Amino acid sequence: MRTKSGSKKTATVRPSSVKAAEPRPNGAGKARREVARDHPTLHFFHKSEAVVAGEAPIIYVNGRMLPKSQAMVSVFDHGLLYGDGVFEGIRVYKGKVFKCGQHMERLWRSAEALRLSVPISRDEMVQVMRDCITANGLVDGYIRLLVTRGAGTLGLDPRKCPVAGVVCIADQIALYPKELYDKGMKIIVAGRPRTPIECLDPRIKSLNYLNNILAKVEAIDEGCHEAIMLNTDGYVSECTGDNIFVIRDGHVYTPPTEAGILEGITRRFVIDLCAEHGVPCTMRMMRPEEVKSANEVFLTGSAAEIIAVTQIDDIRIGSGAEGPVTRRLREAFRAVVTSDEVPED
Repeated sequence: MRTKSGSKKTATVRPSSVKAAEPRPNGAGKARREVARDHPTLHFFHKSEAVVAGEAPIIYVNGRMLPKSQAMVSVFDHGLLYGDGVFEGIRVYKGKVFKCGQHMERLWRSAEALRLSVPISRDEMVQVMRDCITANGLVDGYIRLLVTRGAGTLGLDPRKCPVAGVVCIADQIALYPKELYDKGMKIIVAGRPRTPIECLDPRIKSLNYLNNILAKVEAIDEGCHEAIMLNTDGYVSECTGDNIFVIRDGHVYTPPTEAGILEGITRRFVIDLCAEHGVPCTMRMMRPEEVKSANEVFLTGSAAEIIAVTQIDDIRIGSGAEGPVTRRLREAFRAVVTSDEVPED
């Protein structure tokens, strides 16, 4: 449909169950939005001409479903100004939110650590994700869920941000080239150490990733995609965006929380897979030399899933190809996420 001026107008569906509602003070402006009475997240969305016109993905921003070109936050949002906020990266398999319960638990735990009040309930947050999956026709993909401090002043004071912001993006992600999943990847040991737990606990999945990015830049400078980060005592903690596992003589090892790691959801799932498949797995502190001399090394993450490491710096790992234990665990992982029983707990 076109207006009198000839400009294109987005189609809107208004079923009888929908009525206009007054906006809440969430930084979304004064525009009124549509509210379905039976909809817990206080919005109604109908796939419109915007999607056909290449405006996908449709993104949830502070109570509204918006095409990509219109999905914006205030330049006064402290998530932008100071990295003040938290996020989750979540996989969607066969239309289900993988380990949804664990992701919600970690998101709320991170927010509480920042004294950040999430403006909607956990059930509403889950509904937001499901709505984004539906709006974008997603079967297998990736969700980026953010809770920002919200719009405030140019100062640091979080008390000047009255309402937190919520953004949900449901789209596709390819963290590493597909061929690396077949032949394994090279990584380096970064010179940049991990921020100490006492300064910024890495269990808080915050929007401030500058420490990781600086190590990532080192990897890029060396022509690879990932870097191992050591803590300030010289022990292996994790990579810039992934957890790390080491295999020696059939035994799997991974750094413990006190090494300075994010407690990854996929990491936890792989530890459970080890138990289910009779593969011994131990959490312990490791020096980089121990990792380089291992039989196998692999990385895990929601975006990365499971990927073998075949070279660290100039040292070849094992045979220089994906090892048998890594392959076994990766196949077990794929069997679960491609089944009809994708776990949402």
